[in-house]
Amino acid sequence: MNRRHFLMSSAGMLAARHAMPSPNDTVRVAIAGLRGRGKDHIHEYSQLKNVEIAALCDIDESVLNKAASHVEDIAKKRPATYSDLRKLLEDKSIDVVSIATPNHSHTLQTVWSVQAGKHVYVEKPCSHDMFEARQIVAAARKYDRLVQQGSQSRSSPALQEAVQKMREGLLGDVYMARGLCFKWRDTIGHTPVEAVPAGVDYNLWLGPAPQHAFTRNRFHYNWHWFWDYGNGDLGNQGIHELDIARWGLGVTYPTKITAMGGHFMFDDDQETPNTLSAVYEFNDGGKKKMMEFEVRHWMSNHEGGIGEPRTPGGKGDRNTIGNLFYGSKGYMAIEGYETYHTWLGKEREPGPSGNSKETHFANFIGAVRSRKRSELNAEIEEGAISTTLIHLANISYKVGRTVHFDAASYSCTGDAEANAMFKREYRKPFVVPKFA
Repeated sequence: MNRRHFLMSSAGMLAARHAMPSPNDTVRVAIAGLRGRGKDHIHEYSQLKNVEIAALCDIDESVLNKAASHVEDIAKKRPATYSDLRKLLEDKSIDVVSIATPNHSHTLQTVWSVQAGKHVYVEKPCSHDMFEARQIVAAARKYDRLVQQGSQSRSSPALQEAVQKMREGLLGDVYMARGLCFKWRDTIGHTPVEAVPAGVDYNLWLGPAPQHAFTRNRFHYNWHWFWDYGNGDLGNQGIHELDIARWGLGVTYPTKITAMGGHFMFDDDQETPNTLSAVYEFNDGGKKKMMEFEVRHWMSNHEGGIGEPRTPGGKGDRNTIGNLFYGSKGYMAIEGYETYHTWLGKEREPGPSGNSKETHFANFIGAVRSRKRSELNAEIEEGAISTTLIHLANISYKVGRTVHFDAASYSCTGDAEANAMFKREYRKPFVVPKFA
């Protein structure tokens, strides 16, 4: 790959570090990936003071043009547009790259961006496999850039309060967390091979992934259900709840992981399991803790009050998305990204609760202005650790057995087959370099 697309000279890097915006200067943001979560990026940045959406990038020309017109309507100024992120990165006036592309490109695009001197907000999961989870952190450190994963729950004052209350002993000895990802996911059916749609740069969309003939099911959104691009619902919705569960338990890497499930009920193109149960064991500081995680794809009950109506006659939610924490003095339910409730004692008396809007993008921009990594609520190292929980569960599911993870060697003990799944083969020239 032409190194000028994404490497800056030492002098250029130094200049970039000294040219970051002051609190009163405008932060110039570029957003890559505009169809799904990218729309939320546009909305969030457009709400922040002294932030300009200066450039947009998408491999689908129709999506790109529509987003550019939307930004122009909001800001009364049309952003620059690109199909190739590497070309965008040549613009030294861009301070921040915000990445909302498919999972399989997250790490490589983050690496390109920090090499070009940009700070990065990257959607979850920050990596597509175990190897990339290490490289994305190492790249952020090597190029001294701020990188935040899109785990927005970390910027909810209510959830911060909930975790603090667990640390203070509200629930007593918190020994287990349970993550819930019960979402109605209808069949994706079967779609045939067809010509690439006009205006789509399919080569750039594939990026690091293997060459494959174009089908609609492997493109917009449904890419989540194919191993070449996504990580199943565990890595789609589930990463939010996995991150909250790990955060609440106060643990890092698991020592033992077991996952089983399958693709039930539907006959379609989906490769990833639509029903999955994963169990993790942690032993941080010699204290054993446990985490359960469950993905269900269709009809399901609610659990722990999550998704149920909160007021008489209320409608509630047909999905059940959240976390449960169990301690010696009570339990806690976290619903979505912004709400928590507690029940205490044998009688399950209602305890403290809270609700507040998350401000994750504002947190990121604030840290960019202060240049303080410590101010990031979901700094990339935390995001990468949570992301490994996805990959280890998927590896256990694929090999069909429990895997034992050793954080010191970053490997599954005595399991060559599992370790072989830590890194995929890259389609050249879209190769994630090795930093660590």
